[in-house]
Amino acid sequence: METLQKTKLRILPFGGLGEIGLNMMVVAWGKDAFIIDCGLMFPDDSMPGVDFVIPDLDWLTEFDWNVLGIVITHAHEDHIGALPFVLKKISVPVFATALTMGFIENKLQEYDLLENFHRHVVSPENRIELGPFKIDCLRMCHSVPDAMGLAIETPEGVIIHSGDFKMDPAPIDGRLCDIEKIGFLGHRGVLALFSDSTNVENRRETRSESIIRPAFEEIFKTAQGRILIATFSSNIHRIQQALLLAHVFGRKVALVGRSMVSNVKIASELGYLAIPPKTLVDIKEVDDIGDHELAVLSTGSQGEPMSALALMASSRHKYLKVKHGDTIIFSSRFIPGNEKAINQLINGFCRLGADVMYEKIADVHVSGHASEKDLRALIRLAKPQHFIPIHGEYRHLLRHARIAIEEGVAIERVMVAQNGDLVQISRNGLELEAMFDIGRVFVHGKGVGDIGPDVLRERRNLSEVGIIIATIVVSEKTSKLLKIPELYSRGVTFQDVESELLDGARAAVMDCLNELAPATLAEWNAAKDAIRLAIRRHVNRTLGRKPLVQTILVTV
Repeated sequence: METLQKTKLRILPFGGLGEIGLNMMVVAWGKDAFIIDCGLMFPDDSMPGVDFVIPDLDWLTEFDWNVLGIVITHAHEDHIGALPFVLKKISVPVFATALTMGFIENKLQEYDLLENFHRHVVSPENRIELGPFKIDCLRMCHSVPDAMGLAIETPEGVIIHSGDFKMDPAPIDGRLCDIEKIGFLGHRGVLALFSDSTNVENRRETRSESIIRPAFEEIFKTAQGRILIATFSSNIHRIQQALLLAHVFGRKVALVGRSMVSNVKIASELGYLAIPPKTLVDIKEVDDIGDHELAVLSTGSQGEPMSALALMASSRHKYLKVKHGDTIIFSSRFIPGNEKAINQLINGFCRLGADVMYEKIADVHVSGHASEKDLRALIRLAKPQHFIPIHGEYRHLLRHARIAIEEGVAIERVMVAQNGDLVQISRNGLELEAMFDIGRVFVHGKGVGDIGPDVLRERRNLSEVGIIIATIVVSEKTSKLLKIPELYSRGVTFQDVESELLDGARAAVMDCLNELAPATLAEWNAAKDAIRLAIRRHVNRTLGRKPLVQTILVTV
C-alpha cells in the first residue's frame, strides 16, 4: 500500500485491542516490520462448533511489509496460539525465552512445522536486532514463568510494550520485574508505552503468587481424602507449589490432561520445575493409592465439556471417581463467558459429596495481571510521552487511558486504539492514519476460515429453533409429483406435538404447490424457496418461531 512506503513509525494491532485474547501487533518503520505475539481467542456462546479464533492473517501480505521476525512475550495461548498459522503464511524467525520456546516447539510439532522453524532463544540479558529495531527484553512477572516486556529502540525513539505482567514482590522463582531498567529508560525518555489492561478494573493491590502456599498448605494439612487441584497447565509456579506440598505431606501426584502432562515435562526438562523424587504416578494407578496419600493436578478448570475434570464431575472418568471426602480446588479465575460451565462443575462435585474451594471463598488463586496500582506504577516509572492501552475489552482500554491522563500523560498524547487502527507515532504526537477492517478467522478441526458469519448464524439458529427438512420426489420424465412431500424435524418442538405440526406444514406445502403448479424440473427448482417459506410461515403462525428449513428435490 502506498500509505506505508514513507519512513515513519507505525503500529497496527491485529487483535487484543477490544477483546481478551487474540493478541497480535505489528511494529513498522517504513516497510521494515516485526510482529509482537501471535495469539488466538477461545470461542464464546455465539460461536457454536468453533475450536478457536485467530486474526485475519491475509492482511500480513496486504501491506507488503518486510517482516523481519516475531517476538513472543510469553507462553499463553492468547499470545502463541496463532503462531502455526502465521508461520504457514510467512517464514520468519521467532524470538522467545527458553520456556516459551519449549511450549512453542511442542505446539509446532503438532502442526508438523518444526523442521523449518527458525528459533532464537533470548533472555533479559539479550538484545534482539531486527533491521532498524533494537529490542531489549524486560523481565516481567506473570502467571507463566519467563514472561517478558519489550523495550524497542526505533529511529523515532524508545517504545515499551509491557506484555502481560504484574508487579509481584515475592515471585516463586525470585525473578522480579525489571523496574530498574524501566525506570532508567523512563529517565532517558520513553516515546510511547503500550500497557496491559486486562485487570485494570481491580483497584486493589495485585497479590503475590507466593500467598497461594499458606492456603494450599492448610488444605494439605486438614484434607482426609484425595486433593484435586484444577489449574492452567501453563501455571508452572502454581504446579510447583502443589508438587512440593504433596511431597511434604506424603502424597503422590497424578497428572490429568494432555497439556498438563506435556507442560510439566517441558518445564521440568528446561529446569523451570523441580519435581520431588518418586512423587508422580500414572493416573491408572490411583486405585492402588490411599485417599489420604493422593493428589491430582488437572486441566479443565474453565468447564470445557469433554475435559477430564468435566468427566469427573459427572462420574464418567475412566480412572478417577470423585466421592465424599475429596477436596476439589479450582485454582484459576473464572474467565468471563465460562462462569456457567464452571458453576455446573462445582455443583456436580458438591452433589458427589466433595468439598469444593474456589477464588470467591478461599485464597486459592491470584491474578497474573496488574491491578490499577501496578498500572499506575508502570506509568510513573516509564514516564511516557505517549500512551496506548492494550490487551483488553474496550471498557478496559478506556479506563486505562483515563488512568494514564491522571498520571500526567497529556490527554492529546493518549489514544484508545482498536484492532485495525494504523497509528503513526512521532515526537510530535499520535495520529490515526487509517482504519482497516481486520476481521477474525474461525478454526474448526482442519477447516481454517471456512466458517463465516452465515454459517455461524445457521448454527445458532439450529441450536435455538431447530430444523425442518422437506423432501420432494418428482418424476424425471414427467416432472410430476410422485408422492406426498415428506417432512422431518429436529429440535423444533416436543415429540408429542411434532406430527401435528408437520401435518399442518405438509398441507401448507401442498397449497403452495397447487398455486405454483410447476411443470418442469427447472420450475421445481425455482419452487424450492417458496416451499421453504410456506413451511416457515406455518411454523411461525403455530409456534411463534422460524426454524431453519431445508428443501430437498429428488428426481427418479
